[in-house]
Amino acid sequence: MSSQPNPTPKHMVLYFQAHQPWRLRPFHFFEIGSQGDGFDNAQNEAIVRRVTRQCYLPANKILLDLIKKNPRIKITFSISGTLLDQLKQYCPEGLASFKALAQTGSVEFLAETDYHSMASLLPGTEFEEQVLDHVARVQEHLGIRPTVFRNTELIYNNDMAKKVHALGFNGMFLDGIDAVLQGKSPNHLYEHPEEKAMKLFLRNYFLSDDIAFRYQEFGKKLTVGKFMSRLKSIPQGDSLITLGLDYETFGEHHKAESGILHFLKDLLICIAKDKNYELVTPSEAIRQLQDTPSLSVPDTISWADAERDLSAWLGNDMQQDAFETMAHLEGRIKVINDPSLTDRWRRLMTSDHFYYMSTKRNSDGNVHAYFSPYASPYEAFMNYMNVLQDFLHTVREKEKELATRPEQGALKAEAERREMHTPIWAMKLENSYEK
Repeated sequence: MSSQPNPTPKHMVLYFQAHQPWRLRPFHFFEIGSQGDGFDNAQNEAIVRRVTRQCYLPANKILLDLIKKNPRIKITFSISGTLLDQLKQYCPEGLASFKALAQTGSVEFLAETDYHSMASLLPGTEFEEQVLDHVARVQEHLGIRPTVFRNTELIYNNDMAKKVHALGFNGMFLDGIDAVLQGKSPNHLYEHPEEKAMKLFLRNYFLSDDIAFRYQEFGKKLTVGKFMSRLKSIPQGDSLITLGLDYETFGEHHKAESGILHFLKDLLICIAKDKNYELVTPSEAIRQLQDTPSLSVPDTISWADAERDLSAWLGNDMQQDAFETMAHLEGRIKVINDPSLTDRWRRLMTSDHFYYMSTKRNSDGNVHAYFSPYASPYEAFMNYMNVLQDFLHTVREKEKELATRPEQGALKAEAERREMHTPIWAMKLENSYEK
């Protein structure tokens, strides 16, 4: 009786998004003009210390111990520049634990926008500037230069991918949503329809959300055995499974007493022992997988909410007003060219601020409310606009100071020209709401 040959193992990319924003402090209307710091440094420190204690340190220790024992374990991270800065400032031990993972050679780090921002929706070069700044930051803190990209909240379309490829990246992540796949499986490595060297990793959102959102559901917990049975239901011909979720799932969103950290450890051990799967980094997947069908995504998608579009951040008038007001400062900020002002403006571009303003209901609304430090989306909007208006006073004062310099006339005209430009994404968004 002849034995059946072992099937070719499925490649598996497991990546975690780690991020903390610079949150705003309560900022009242009567403070506008005071030109104070609108960021809640005490709260930011307290939160990043708590998350480091509950998630980053224990989860990183699990990963480090497992990697040392089993070279088949490979992990991928995307860490925002705002989190790297907070770890450096408040929790150097947390930053050191990520660096220890980087030094194993079994962990790949992705590039993203430095401020986990909405920069990809702006005209001009802000997006490219933030991406390159993030690459430099990752290389500085972790000793690795990223070659694969993950945009903020998996915001993606064909044109964005072309920009990313032009920056030198050979891969990008997006969500494997049904509207994009149109019957195709998310469990393959795809390629951009024009830039064939740009490979696309599609997150299997159903399996990923099993852990992130359905680990504890209806009084029951997801077991490793049940998750593995779902993995095994994937057709044999599918070659790459991409799982992606917030790293804070392990110890912060689901507390340690829930057993989530044990789940992480046992799942990795189980996958590493199973010859049907091979954990790989994105760069390894690009080198090893040759058959990459084309996938076109002309419209902008994301991984957020049921719609998987931009509505999590730009779905109502408040969000659009806040974003437009922030975006219209770009030309003036670039002309002033003050590092401190640029940093503050970019912190205000972080996606979380607009996410808090969502007025969605039902399950999506519950998720927005869970992450928001505000009592309501209206309070989030008012507080953000107060901070932004106060920041505008600072910008005006700086412009007055620079106006005395003779070379500023041409620069001011250039700033005004930039502000007159209407972003293409804004026109598309407006048209989509009219349909």
